Amino acid sequence: MSFTAMRRKWVMTALAIAIFTGVARTSSARTAPATPTPLFERVASYSTTIAANQNPADIYYPQQPPKEQGRQRFPVALLLPGANVDKSSYSDFARIVASYGFVVVVPIQQRSLPQFGFTGLLPDTSQIDAVLNQIKTEKSNSTPIAKIVDPQKLTLLGHSAGGAVGLSAIGNLCIIPVTCEGSFKRPKELVGGAFFGTSLRDPATQEYIPIKNAGIPIALIQGDRDSIALPKRAQVTYANIQSPPKALITVSGANHYGITNTNNPPGPIPDSNKPQIEQSQAVETVARWSALFLRAEVLGDRQAFDYVYKTGDARDRRVSVTSQQ
Repeated sequence: MSFTAMRRKWVMTALAIAIFTGVARTSSARTAPATPTPLFERVASYSTTIAANQNPADIYYPQQPPKEQGRQRFPVALLLPGANVDKSSYSDFARIVASYGFVVVVPIQQRSLPQFGFTGLLPDTSQIDAVLNQIKTEKSNSTPIAKIVDPQKLTLLGHSAGGAVGLSAIGNLCIIPVTCEGSFKRPKELVGGAFFGTSLRDPATQEYIPIKNAGIPIALIQGDRDSIALPKRAQVTYANIQSPPKALITVSGANHYGITNTNNPPGPIPDSNKPQIEQSQAVETVARWSALFLRAEVLGDRQAFDYVYKTGDARDRRVSVTSQQ
């Protein structure tokens, strides 16, 4: 055999091996899709004051590479805290959600409800319009988010009482003094929500309230070790969400404070159940599923959609998902 013929044979053999190997790798990738990772390595933050109510807030936002600054617009994600939980307790969660492409706003609000014997930090639906107007102000001024925020897309995040406020808002409700005082009208910018450790019940009657969400997507994320917002309450609330898309995402080992920097932060009622998951892992899990659900439904992210509805609970051994598209 001549050198040319030998060389031709070697090239054809190598090409066949390469094609076979490439097919095998493609097939493997299709059967085991990767978990979507954060889009941005760096997240920055600053503090502001909500003009409408003079309440403080922290804002977290993704930092784009210098050459890409201003090319993308990110939805607002308003995080409504639990009762008596300070905004600083959510800094880890907020940074992770922001890294998936959101401008996360974490305000606090002092309230007094003598009929319930409560005075302290507590969110209500009035904060939604207040924050939305503040974001428009931040955009018109020379703030760090002025060129990157999209005030036309508002999503809600919430913990415990904050989740109940978010569910009330999406349901266009103002019937519970704990979540709403006066009147409320759901803003047109509100396009989705993801809430941890929450349910929607009337505190006077203990009856669960139907949530007429008008197709606005809702995810409930629940720790199975939660002794304050019991898992069965999240299940009933999930059933009461009137229209899809919706998801109930259960995190094994997490208690009521799987969303905060530390378990049982100072201020709120402590959870008597100890978590069976590392705190940082619980926070990352809750943040990842919250962000990917909102990316899937609000931004049409196909990779996030497949993860939330098809592959995620198989890949994440600590999570189980019930959903309706």
